[in-house]
Amino acid sequence: MKYRVVLLLAALVIALLTIACAAPAAAPAPTQPTAVPPTAVPPTAVPPPGSMKTEIGAGEGQVDIIAWPGYIERGETDPAYDWVTKFEADTGCKVTVKAAATSDEMVALMNEGGFDLVTASGDASNRLIAGGRVQEINTALIPSYDKVDPRLQDAPWHTVNGKHYGVPYQWGPNVLMYNTDVFKETPTTWNIVFEEQTFPDGKSNKGRVQAYDGPIYVADAALYLMHNKPELGIKNPYELTREQFNTAIELLRGQRQIVGRYWHDAYIQMDDFTNEGVVASGSWPFQVNILKAKPAPIDSTVPVEGATGWADSTMMHINAPHPNCAYKWLEWSLNPKLQGDLAAWFGSVPANLEACKGNELLTDTGCSTNGLDNFDKIWFWRTPIAKCETQTECVPYHEWVTNYVAVIGGR
Repeated sequence: MKYRVVLLLAALVIALLTIACAAPAAAPAPTQPTAVPPTAVPPTAVPPPGSMKTEIGAGEGQVDIIAWPGYIERGETDPAYDWVTKFEADTGCKVTVKAAATSDEMVALMNEGGFDLVTASGDASNRLIAGGRVQEINTALIPSYDKVDPRLQDAPWHTVNGKHYGVPYQWGPNVLMYNTDVFKETPTTWNIVFEEQTFPDGKSNKGRVQAYDGPIYVADAALYLMHNKPELGIKNPYELTREQFNTAIELLRGQRQIVGRYWHDAYIQMDDFTNEGVVASGSWPFQVNILKAKPAPIDSTVPVEGATGWADSTMMHINAPHPNCAYKWLEWSLNPKLQGDLAAWFGSVPANLEACKGNELLTDTGCSTNGLDNFDKIWFWRTPIAKCETQTECVPYHEWVTNYVAVIGGR
């Protein structure tokens, strides 16, 4: 974490340049596909024309992927979790992985180029599409695409004007993780990480809670306000008027006084819960599952306000150096064994629901444990834009970036 501020600021500067160069937004379609939950709003930026493969040729011997930590495992951490070795043996395509800790870092790396694929969340995917950094995916070249959960097949974070720019990979909620020694009863609200208070053990929450180290976390504050201050009129936590946005930023400035650390490294957060006295934070099921398996006194919940979340798609760079191997990986990424093993490892929900049954590592209850039934409660990450659907005009993402950096810096 000692390099966190430097890395974050570098990634955010590049992200701002990306937004400045992005194509103007066009009006969204008046209705959404019935398969997409009401919380998901289509992106409005129309990408520039790009090439799309019509056939897959011989592999180039390599595929380079930007991924969230833990998303592409070859058995080095745990021999039971390996979905790379067989792919390499079957295709002759050697997999190299560059781990990225935030969506802004992923956007920055894709802007640099030299990579084939990226496992992008919705707050990165829309920017990559609008900026012309990813190419249209020919789903006809991916035989397993029809096995993707129908709610994800045409999801707006990877689909624009009927064109697919990504292949769904995994999804999950940003859950409230808490220490069960401190909270004997399950917390029911995000209030415990936003407002200064005394916890059930009689101690203050100052320095014992965390917040996510990324501008998209403004949406978590907005979601909390949407439920607890309905008079603000927030209809979508990613579509905020100036007044709504300013109120969310003020809430985050107040939260700054109690936050012990802004996290983006899952392993450091787990250490903080284990050794540094942190007892409550927004988190991913990945951390929850690992800590519970230790075992540690940890559990999680989706509070009454609901939760933000991530639905990740594997996207292909517009100038991918190894397109044939990239397409081979896109097909491989949807096989039930990989999908189930990854869901067990990361604490996520598979894009291919066939993985929910018969997987030894995930078990037949794993998908429910990881949040399958919470799909309609999640406001999936997306990139805020000025021309929005629920308000006359909204605060765009670059202002989320500058304001959140100021919050973290105590300004």
